Amino acid sequence: MAKGTLIPIGGNEDKGIEKSENYTLEFIQDGILFHIVKEAGGTNSKIIVIPTASSIQEEVGNNYLRAFNTLGCKNVRVLSINSVEEAESEENIKALEECDAVMFSGGDQSRIVQHIGNTKFHQILINRYENEKFVIAGTSAGAMCMSKEMIAGGNITEAIVRGSTKFKKGMGFIPELIIDTHFIKRGRFGRLAEAVAAFPKLVGLGLAENTGVIIKNDIFTVIGSGMAILFDPSWLTHNYREILEDELPLSVTDLKVHILSFGDKFDLKTRSTKIMTLDEYKEAKGS
Repeated sequence: MAKGTLIPIGGNEDKGIEKSENYTLEFIQDGILFHIVKEAGGTNSKIIVIPTASSIQEEVGNNYLRAFNTLGCKNVRVLSINSVEEAESEENIKALEECDAVMFSGGDQSRIVQHIGNTKFHQILINRYENEKFVIAGTSAGAMCMSKEMIAGGNITEAIVRGSTKFKKGMGFIPELIIDTHFIKRGRFGRLAEAVAAFPKLVGLGLAENTGVIIKNDIFTVIGSGMAILFDPSWLTHNYREILEDELPLSVTDLKVHILSFGDKFDLKTRSTKIMTLDEYKEAKGS
């Protein structure tokens, strides 16, 4: 069991003035960044922002610096890693070894795997997460890359058709999950359904915008203002994906679905839920 903490976040690109999450970090108002800081050890913790997935890394990095500064954090730095060589550099390795948490930005999840996957930087991330109280957080693409089997893209209008969803190997921080983001806003039900049909031993986690989960000791807790949708294929009675040709409609039955919100929990080992009571919700919200 890993000693560290994962915090995948569903993204929020339509929440701010601009149209892209590369410019906005509105989920700070829902406490998600606060939770990252808390899990990392407080405002004196050392946090690294990695905007590798983004095409506008300077702007993204500056936005995160301002956001964490708003929370009182002074030990935050940005590492723009855009090649295997940069991931292997002594300076970046040293920064990773000395920090308490890393935060992957949104963008294209394949860029994270391309430039950081299977490098010394990647191995240190895994080792620290497995053996230390180390935090790995990520929003949108930064969340999707956390799984071993990673959704790399897919046509939403054809998402219930076999082969419409594309997969690649991810960073492998949490092999039990396959993660999708912007889940409600972008209508990704079909995409995640094909993902669990393709990998029926995994739990599908669909995160709405402004929503994240804190994963510790194989249990995750929902944070933020939206929903976490879980697809559990443990009880499938039939799954014809493997025998279907591409572009044919999927046929899957008895897919178990959970809709969870703030404070609700899910146990990855027992695949059971613990729903927050009304009294617990009022106490958590301070009402």
